[in-house]
Amino acid sequence: MSNTKILDADQIERKFQRMARQLLEAHHSEAELILMGIDGQGLVVAKRLQSILTSISPLKVRFEKIKLNKENPLSSEIKYSLDSKDISGKIIVIVDDVLNSGRTLIYAVKHVLDAGPKAVYTTVLVDRIHRSFPVRADYCGLSLSTHLKEHISVKVSKTKSKSDAVFLEL
Repeated sequence: MSNTKILDADQIERKFQRMARQLLEAHHSEAELILMGIDGQGLVVAKRLQSILTSISPLKVRFEKIKLNKENPLSSEIKYSLDSKDISGKIIVIVDDVLNSGRTLIYAVKHVLDAGPKAVYTTVLVDRIHRSFPVRADYCGLSLSTHLKEHISVKVSKTKSKSDAVFLEL
């Protein structure tokens, strides 16, 4: 199995900075933004974005976790810690590390929509452009066309680290 590093720590940090500024530009007039990170690396990506947003803006940015089975979202309950009243009428940004088929994001979006948010947006660090479901990334660090047999591996930490990297694996 071969690994090719496609983003190093500095490149990842620039992607996060740009994505945070895009989120701020689009939602600066809101009182609050709720980032909901999908359990795993999506959670870490959301935490990094929250950290940047709170350092560059007075916007209130809440951070929550969405727990779901990425391989089979219907096999177990999709969970998050907010009540429906906490989501109702709010701007929700669902965050994951990689957008592959779209299955994980579409099930997360569907579950959040049931609570009546004002709007739902999706954010990913890497978009592979291989869709099986009608979902897209509203905010994306890197769009990358890959072969179906290739895999994107994201290794990021909650704060910038020299070990942060994104790999293309075959």
